Amino acid sequence: MLDLFADEEPWQESLAPGAVVLRRFALPDTEALMRGIGQVISQSPLRHMVTPGGYTMSVAMTNCGALGWTTDQYGYLYAPVDPQTQRPWPAIPEAFLALCQKASTAAGYPDFRPDACLINRYAPGAKLSLHQDKDEPDLRAPIVSVSLGLPAIFQFGGLKRNDPLQRLMLEHGDIVVWGGESRLYYHGIAPLKAGYHPITGECRYNLTFRHASNSK
Repeated sequence: MLDLFADEEPWQESLAPGAVVLRRFALPDTEALMRGIGQVISQSPLRHMVTPGGYTMSVAMTNCGALGWTTDQYGYLYAPVDPQTQRPWPAIPEAFLALCQKASTAAGYPDFRPDACLINRYAPGAKLSLHQDKDEPDLRAPIVSVSLGLPAIFQFGGLKRNDPLQRLMLEHGDIVVWGGESRLYYHGIAPLKAGYHPITGECRYNLTFRHASNSK
C-alpha cells in the first residue's frame, strides 16, 4: 500500500469522539520533517529508555521542546533537561510546529500549542504496549501523532484497558489527532513488520506532540 495514494489530496477519517485520522496530511512536509529529526537526534541521540519496572523499551526515543518525556526509577516524567546529555532538549523545529498547527486546526483544535515533541523510531519487531497519555497536567490539550516511513498497525481502544480495540493501518504521512472525550483512550502500536521505505529505510518514525507544562 505504500504511496499508492501519494497523488491524492489528504482526507479525514473519524476514529472516535474527538479523534480523527488525517490521511496523507504530512506528505508535503516529509523532507523538512526528516531534516528536523536528524537535527534533533544530532543533539539528543535516540535511546532505549528503561521503565521504572526495569523493562527496556523496544522503541528508540528522544525529545525536542521545552520539556521532554523520560523515565527514572520513580516513574514517568517531563523534564527540561536531557538526562543523557545534561543539556536542555533541542528546540522543536519550525517545520514540526507548522505541521502540528495545521493538523490540530484541521482536527478541530485550533488553539493547541505544543511544548513537547516525542520522537520514536520503530525497528522491525518494536512495539508500544497499550497505554494512556496521562502524564500531562492539562488533559484538555489534544495529542497530535505523525507517522513517517514503514506502515504500522495503530490500536485505539477506550477508557479501560480491556475495551474493544480498533486496529487501523497508519502509513507514511498519516496523522492521528485525539482529544476531548477520547483524550485518555488506551492506544498502542503492534509489532512493526519488516520492510523498506525510500524515505526512512527499514524503520518507522513517529512524532508525538503534547502540551506538557502547566502554562496555557
